[in-house]
Amino acid sequence: MKLRFFTAMLLALVVLPLMAQNNVAEEVAWVVGDEPIFKSDIEEQYRQALDERIPINGNPYCVIPEQMAVDKLFLDQARIDTVEVQQSGISAEVENRINYFIANLGSKEKVEEYFRMPLPRLREKLNEVLSEQSCIQQVQSELTKNVKSTPADVRKFYNNISKDSLPYIPMQVEVQIITINPVIPQQEIDEVKSRLRDYAQQINSGEREFSTLAILYSEDQATAVYGGETGFQSKSVLLPEYATAAFNLNDTKRVSNIVETDDGYHIIQLIEKRGDRINTRHILLRPKVSDKDLTDALSRLDSVRTDIVAGKYSFDEMALVISQDKDSRNNKGNMLNEKTHSGRFEMADLPTEVGKKINTMQPGDISEPFVMINPKTRREQVAIVRLNKRIDGHKADLAEDYMVIKEMCEGRAKEKILRDWVVQKQKSVYVYIEESWRNCDFKYDWLKTNKK
Repeated sequence: MKLRFFTAMLLALVVLPLMAQNNVAEEVAWVVGDEPIFKSDIEEQYRQALDERIPINGNPYCVIPEQMAVDKLFLDQARIDTVEVQQSGISAEVENRINYFIANLGSKEKVEEYFRMPLPRLREKLNEVLSEQSCIQQVQSELTKNVKSTPADVRKFYNNISKDSLPYIPMQVEVQIITINPVIPQQEIDEVKSRLRDYAQQINSGEREFSTLAILYSEDQATAVYGGETGFQSKSVLLPEYATAAFNLNDTKRVSNIVETDDGYHIIQLIEKRGDRINTRHILLRPKVSDKDLTDALSRLDSVRTDIVAGKYSFDEMALVISQDKDSRNNKGNMLNEKTHSGRFEMADLPTEVGKKINTMQPGDISEPFVMINPKTRREQVAIVRLNKRIDGHKADLAEDYMVIKEMCEGRAKEKILRDWVVQKQKSVYVYIEESWRNCDFKYDWLKTNKK
């Protein structure tokens, strides 16, 4: 502790004045332990908040450095507790974010321009930020792991909380679905495979580049614009059949055999392996559904609907027997919201075609069969839906929104634990704030700590 205190004092009392004398542009605003908080880092976070329209409740030059200081307290505890970060997961998330940036900004060059740094440096920065976030989350989770609320706790919390502070819950619906995938003729599948074999032959012979063919012909629009490149991904992120084929590749100049997944049919080329992550290119083709195939599937599902409406079978029974929607079939056809892990959806969270049907239905109604695009496979399928319940927009209440109230109750308890922990942690960590950064109404009493 004495060594760290001395290091921080040296930084605050010696390094900072020397930087000023030498007209060094980098300015240290705070010191927490032996960790500086630079003015440039504060400015960068402020710029990103403005770009992403993230609201800041208060003076940004007070709020941002204080939050950075709190984070450094948790990071100090992470070092004491020797918290370990799963680097493979961090690396995969870094690549996911890089790919997201490229897809949204248009090119690697535009990403470098936006972040004002080359991609290798951006990767390092993201890795550092995400690793720190992981450490902070682990420390906080350990501190609050015992927070659990009983129904009595939730009820007491709800009765005591100001009703003005309860969140507004937009209209939600509970929906059941039955889907059928139209039969695709073998001739169409054979045609797709033939095209992929032809592409593979051209690539393996050196006649054409994989990336060129991917740009021209791949039906995965997210990767086609980058020559089919997926970016580094872990096995758990990739479709199982794709992952198996990709990780079995060793020659970067050869193309895989045809691989079938729920998405369609692929050929794959290895770019690079890094431990448990892999970067590949692929060309995806999907067999086309003919109008006749769609008509036949609609007719079949119309008969199913007629039997359900007539009372011959229940929607639950038919969903279990014939639905080809993997996620809902074994749940009596009930759709599950992946964002909330519940059966309730805001309209914007439903697949577009389902939302359009549900919008004009009453609880208990079953739609006519319709064509929709499977959000995961991007393939056409036919469906019928049943609206089970519509909950109009309202202030959260205990009867309809118990889980929301429960999360609020536990959230408040966790906030108090973390707030009290920060107050105690301040007493054992040196904090120095430059004079020009002290004129703030801080959440915590840093100025008292600053006088140590």
